[in-house]
Amino acid sequence: MKNVIRDVKDLKVYNLAYSLAMDVFNATKEFPKEETYSLTDQLRRSSRSVAINIREGFAKKRYEQVFIRHLNDALGSSEETRGWLDFALDCEYILEEKYRELDNQYKEVGAMLYSLMNNWRTF
Repeated sequence: MKNVIRDVKDLKVYNLAYSLAMDVFNATKEFPKEETYSLTDQLRRSSRSVAINIREGFAKKRYEQVFIRHLNDALGSSEETRGWLDFALDCEYILEEKYRELDNQYKEVGAMLYSLMNNWRTF
């Protein structure tokens, strides 16, 4: 039986993106205070943008190009987050194990978004 998608929270990619944004939030709590308005803020914003763009796109899904654009923006924010995570690792603000976990999950989000952009009519 096919899963019915009625709400954005029925999308696995949304739930994963939201969960990852919360993981990033918690990880950045330990960043140095001098990073509050730079790396900490950038990481939090980009990670939240992934989930929020999916949500906004879902709300406008009747307009195909608008929906796809929001999913594409979410993909871009996911990659931006991965870039900021690279800086966090190289600045030694997060452990390599946590970095790899988050990076791998953001790769998964990217793959899920790409798939959704190409197969959205099937849900």
